Amino acid sequence: MLVSEGDPEAKYTELETIGRGGFGTVCMAVETATGEEVAIKKISLLEESNSEVCLNEIQIMRGNKNANLVTFVDSYLVDEELWLVMEYMDGGSLHDVIRETHMAEGEIAAVSRECLQGLDFLHSKQVIHRDIKSHNILLGLDGSVKLADFGLAAQLTAEQSKRSSAVGTTHWMAPEIFTGKPYGPKVDIWSFGIVGIEMVEGAPPYLMNTSRTVQQLISTRGTPKLQKPRQQSAWLRDFLCCCLETDEDRRWSAQELLQHPFVTSAKPTSSLTPLIMATQQFMADRRY
Repeated sequence: MLVSEGDPEAKYTELETIGRGGFGTVCMAVETATGEEVAIKKISLLEESNSEVCLNEIQIMRGNKNANLVTFVDSYLVDEELWLVMEYMDGGSLHDVIRETHMAEGEIAAVSRECLQGLDFLHSKQVIHRDIKSHNILLGLDGSVKLADFGLAAQLTAEQSKRSSAVGTTHWMAPEIFTGKPYGPKVDIWSFGIVGIEMVEGAPPYLMNTSRTVQQLISTRGTPKLQKPRQQSAWLRDFLCCCLETDEDRRWSAQELLQHPFVTSAKPTSSLTPLIMATQQFMADRRY
C-alpha cells in the first residue's frame, strides 16, 4: 500500500501554508496527539503527470532513509489530493539563505559536505535525484542540511544503468542532459556545482537568460565561470571545477568530493545556525 488508511485531518492540525508550486501546496502542521511538527505536501491528482511524480516520490523516500535526506512520515489520499507527510525543516530552504544573506566559505563548505553525504548515499543506492537546486535543499535551525523533493528522482537498475530523459530545472541541468546522451548519477554533481555558484554569487549562472539560451551557453561555453574568481580561495575554485567538469567521466563523484580539501575543512553544521536565524529575521522584517 502506497497510502495509509485513516483521516489525516483528524490526526494533524494545520497551522500555516509554507509553500506553493505547480503541484499544489505545502503546509506546516502538528500531529495532534504528540505535538510533533510536520510538513504536509498536498498534490492534486487531477493531472496525470502529478500522479506519477507522487508515486515516484513516495517510493524513493520510503526506501531511502538517511540523515541528509528529508524523512518520509506517511501518505494519505484525501479526495482528489495525495497528502505527503514529511519531517518539518524549521530553517527553510537554502534558496532563502542565498537570497537574504552572504555566505562565508566555511558555511558553503559545511552545506556542501552535508549535501554530498546525502548524494553519496543516494548514488550508492543507484538513485539519481535529478533536481538538485537551492530550493530543494532544506535546513534546520540546529544547522541540519537535507535534500528534499524526490519527484523527479530515478532508480537505476542492472537492466537500466543510465537514463536519457531530459528532466530537471534548466539552469542546474548537466550538459549531457542537453545533448541527449545517456547519463548517470553525476548529473547531480553538476547540479550541485551550480548550487555552489549560487552560494558564492547569489544566483545560478545565466539566470536572466531563457531556457533555450542557457542550453546553448552550457553546451558551447562548457563550465560556467565565477564572476570574481580572485575573491574566492583556490580550494573553493578547484572544488567547483571538480563538480562542473563537462566530461561526465572526469567529473568527480560525491564520494571523491567528500575527500576534497575544501569539504574536509568545513566547520560543524551548528555554525550554520546564526546564518539561518538571520535569514528568518530578514524575511520576518520584510513581512511586517
